Amino acid sequence: MAEGVDRVADRIARTDRPFTGVSPGDLAPGVSGVDLDRPLADPSAALDELEELYLRDAVYFHHPRYLAHLNCPVVIPALLGEAVLTAVNSSLDTWDQSAGGTLIERRLIDWTAGRIGFGPAADGVFTSGGSQSNFQALLLAREEILAKATAAVLAPGHLVAPFDSRRDVMDRLRIFVSEAGHFSVRKSAKMLGLSPDAVVSVETDARKRMRPQALEWELEQCRWAGFIPMAVVATAGTTDFGSIDPLHAIANLCAESGAWFHVDAAYGCGLLVSRSRRGLLGGIERADSVTVDFHKSFFQPVSSSALVVRDRAVLAHATYHADYLNPARMVEQRIPNQVDKSIQTTRRFDALKLWMTLRIMGPDAVGALFDEVVDRAAQAWVLLTVDPRFEVVTRSQLSTLVFRYLPPEGPDRDLADGANLYAREALAASGAAVVAGTKVGGRHYLKVTLLNPQTTVDDIAHVLDLIADHAAEYVERRRTS
Repeated sequence: MAEGVDRVADRIARTDRPFTGVSPGDLAPGVSGVDLDRPLADPSAALDELEELYLRDAVYFHHPRYLAHLNCPVVIPALLGEAVLTAVNSSLDTWDQSAGGTLIERRLIDWTAGRIGFGPAADGVFTSGGSQSNFQALLLAREEILAKATAAVLAPGHLVAPFDSRRDVMDRLRIFVSEAGHFSVRKSAKMLGLSPDAVVSVETDARKRMRPQALEWELEQCRWAGFIPMAVVATAGTTDFGSIDPLHAIANLCAESGAWFHVDAAYGCGLLVSRSRRGLLGGIERADSVTVDFHKSFFQPVSSSALVVRDRAVLAHATYHADYLNPARMVEQRIPNQVDKSIQTTRRFDALKLWMTLRIMGPDAVGALFDEVVDRAAQAWVLLTVDPRFEVVTRSQLSTLVFRYLPPEGPDRDLADGANLYAREALAASGAAVVAGTKVGGRHYLKVTLLNPQTTVDDIAHVLDLIADHAAEYVERRRTS
């Protein structure tokens, strides 16, 4: 154990680039050639092998020029929590497998609910990540609207024809999310057995925020077509643009339509502990459910996420009593079994990482780290807007920027898509930096996501120069070929 810790610490300390640029084809033979039926007798030999197969070529998020996805470097108190929870190996499904772990997770849910602005009826549960949290939120929304429909208590004014079965109602359910919202909403709708047309994409404004007027129009069309507005998913921090939907306006429309109001704050939840930007989440307290990913903007190791609901009663839709595990009599005995709220059974004590972080650092320190990366993104936006080599889509409210290299005016401008694709691949192959890519309006763009407070403006400027050099090389080669 000590040798393993020393090796990891040494590797991280001397990492001089976020990635080696190794390809799957180069790395795969070494892994596939390992005979798992013949163990290595010497632990040091196993660590040597691990160094070659994993540590040497791992993608290191702590490096200041890792700028790709929503992956964060982790704070040391969370690593301490990770070591403890893994060694003890509690399972958070029932009290008799976790004891104090159950109470710590519940206390953190209460703390998070308080930060959101929910009242004493709130509750929630830790999950594996934002996709699972969004799925469970939409599961609860589906069950709530089905219960209302079967009780014939749909909101007044809904033009819904009589229905004969649960399947008939489910085929009419509609979920509304902005065109910049997370893909897990569509994936969840499919897994929930809803219609292939169940998810309605709502138009965004120039800053990639859901337009309330567009949502109002879509909800009206839904009613006139005989469909049922099941849920509206507002995003507090879109993956591509860091945009935050107008939560108050969306909450008003949900109240009028009877739709469940879910806020996907997987990315933007770091604002809950920001001393200067908490106001960007105004209206989140009106949600029926909220997704938070501590393993993004709270600098926690994967995984550490939660679903928080305004009314704990709705979590009963995920409850199933098994005689060997959580028999119904335990509810009467007030024994706290977290499996009663979760779609998972066996579950790690991931809450301990956040607990140790808050007890050692405190929320203000975490918020200050998140504010720092948001500030850095604002500085990066300035760099991009004054640089004629690049076009930036919009200014982020958080720490993500989408932009592209633009060849000079003329015939070369048609090479922009290829130049940006090539620049991203060449940059990754060099290992000097890692950026992400996406599409906007059918065109290829690059994306940087800042979640490392140690990333400097000089780091960003250097990466932009590398991107421009690779892109220009591509254009020149195509021009002369």
